Amino acid sequence: MEEIAAFRGELTGYCYRMLGSYAEAEDAVQETLVRAWRGRFEGRSGLRTWVYRIATNVCLDALASGRRRALPMDLSGPSAGGTPPAAPHDGALWVEPCPAGGPEAAAASGESVRLAFVAVLQHLPPRQRATLVLRDVLGFSAREVADLLGSTVASANSALGRARATLADRRSAGASASARSGGDRVRRLLAERYAAAFARYDMAELTLLLHVDATLSLPPYAHWMRGLPDIRAWLTGPAIGCRGSRLLPTWANGSPAFAQYRPGPDGSGYVPWALQVLDFSGDRITAITAFRDTARLFPLFGLPDRLLDDPRAAVHT
Repeated sequence: MEEIAAFRGELTGYCYRMLGSYAEAEDAVQETLVRAWRGRFEGRSGLRTWVYRIATNVCLDALASGRRRALPMDLSGPSAGGTPPAAPHDGALWVEPCPAGGPEAAAASGESVRLAFVAVLQHLPPRQRATLVLRDVLGFSAREVADLLGSTVASANSALGRARATLADRRSAGASASARSGGDRVRRLLAERYAAAFARYDMAELTLLLHVDATLSLPPYAHWMRGLPDIRAWLTGPAIGCRGSRLLPTWANGSPAFAQYRPGPDGSGYVPWALQVLDFSGDRITAITAFRDTARLFPLFGLPDRLLDDPRAAVHT
């Protein structure tokens, strides 16, 4: 039983990539462990392969409805920055952030846990998605994947080829560049400069930090913007209430992220507004995804539900 439980961490990462939701991934891992404990390992494959077979079946069952998770740019074209968003897009299942550790975890997982990468994975049919993650991220052999999925080696290799081709077509130049260029130190320095500039609401400094084709998206709204003029128009127009916000640093999907707190209506502190996840290419920020579901995400990330006037003080409940 302890040998099976030791897989919990890596299984959570696998199920998150498969499902696009950290909460659903945790549920899937728990179901996997329960099935494994109730089952009987007969030794016809390695223990790890056997456990991943169970996890894959759990995920495929969860994906059987055919609905896939998405980010706003998967649903529509960009909006003008001065345009307020419509009502939240409740009909969409959004790709969600995961609290994937700090620099050490980011270095170990590389691009494979980045928000953009997880979003692109959702475009793959579930069995192709499983094949690609098992082979290219987790290092299973073609024979192990064939055994795990109940297919032939030729079929597993064919699925991997199709998945890689789809992935290459779907990934944006910005997402792939962010994985190739810029080290952790550069990202951290950029993130620190970004937080300071956002707190000052310094549009000139923010413009210097953002890539010319940077995107800003706001799930659960389908509203998103591309390019410096529209992002600036958004921040100085519909989002002007963000002036005076405080940003609390955290990590999400292996990238620097920030909990944004806006000034409260009674002037007694700062209230949760968004979880901002950043992505990078070289020495520029290429994407800001501001998740507005703070009631669910802030507890998941261990973030306080309010900041006091003293910037060092926070309130947890």
